[in-house]
Amino acid sequence: MFSYVTMAQRIPADHPARGIRAMVDRALERMDRDLEQLYSRTGRPSIAPERLLRASLLMLLYSIRSERQLMEQLNYNLLYRWFVGLEMDDPVWDVTVFTKNRERLIAGEVSEQLLQSVLVEAQERGLLSEEHFTVDGTLIQAWAAARSFKQKQDPPAPGAGTGHKGEVLLRDKVESTTDPDARLYKKATADKAVPAYQGHALMENRNGLVVAAEASWAATVAEREVALELLDRAIKPKQERRAEQEITLGADTQYQDEKFVQGLRDREVAPHVSEYEKGNLGKNSLNEKERADLRRPISQKKRRLIERVFGWAKLTALLRQVKLRGLARVDWFYRLAIVGYNLVRMRKLIPIQSPAS
Repeated sequence: MFSYVTMAQRIPADHPARGIRAMVDRALERMDRDLEQLYSRTGRPSIAPERLLRASLLMLLYSIRSERQLMEQLNYNLLYRWFVGLEMDDPVWDVTVFTKNRERLIAGEVSEQLLQSVLVEAQERGLLSEEHFTVDGTLIQAWAAARSFKQKQDPPAPGAGTGHKGEVLLRDKVESTTDPDARLYKKATADKAVPAYQGHALMENRNGLVVAAEASWAATVAEREVALELLDRAIKPKQERRAEQEITLGADTQYQDEKFVQGLRDREVAPHVSEYEKGNLGKNSLNEKERADLRRPISQKKRRLIERVFGWAKLTALLRQVKLRGLARVDWFYRLAIVGYNLVRMRKLIPIQSPAS
């Protein structure tokens, strides 16, 4: 049987996947030189990195819970085949081949490159703010059970732990046998400690797009340390900024720390950090000028937008409990989820004319 209707023609012109695929294609074109280095020069032909990335994004965008389910869907779902770049008669990859080839993307830090490549288009379209940002972190439950944690053979000496002033905490004494990078952590005192990682995001305040992201070990101090690292990646050095350019950073009370606030001052970034009230006023680190900044209430109002990022990532991209083990893999997957959110957000902001193919 012959069909005179191509797969692209079967996809409605106003389908959301068309706009997203067009942006992904342009981003991959910018990465062409880097992706060329990921092609295998020996052995059997490998899966093209472009198709691996599109397939990985497809899992996030359509809440596909496993690689096995993805391969099953690719067998008969024409929309998925078109998005990935498979023709009607192209064979679908074996699950193990797909996962092994994906390791090349993880080793090459391709998700970070893809995030930056997507942001290039956002910058060209005038969607990004260069002055006003928000930072926050979220808990990512690890693919490990609490009972997998056993006593470490060589726990740190007193004063050499990861707690305040080197305090040795529970996470310093025990380690998971299934995912050694995961740590027992809880966001609130009343919560139950679970094996977890933390995801951090720096969002610009104009349209709520994430400009920098990273996953880390779960620790309270990690939120503030990683926030400064993300800020250094996203903002221009002081000597390269315009004279009238003033950068602000909104954050919740978790970032109300003297060392963190001083780090913002050293970078000439206005700390629009939420303050403690009532019995915890002594923890506040802002001075009177910073507290009276008229832009601070605006930053606090914009701060709510970052919760949409984490909500989408956990509900749609299935990031509530990540199925990959090891910090490097979790970090790669988390950044890819952030790329997926940015693409969904940008599709609503940019009127894109999709190509016919």
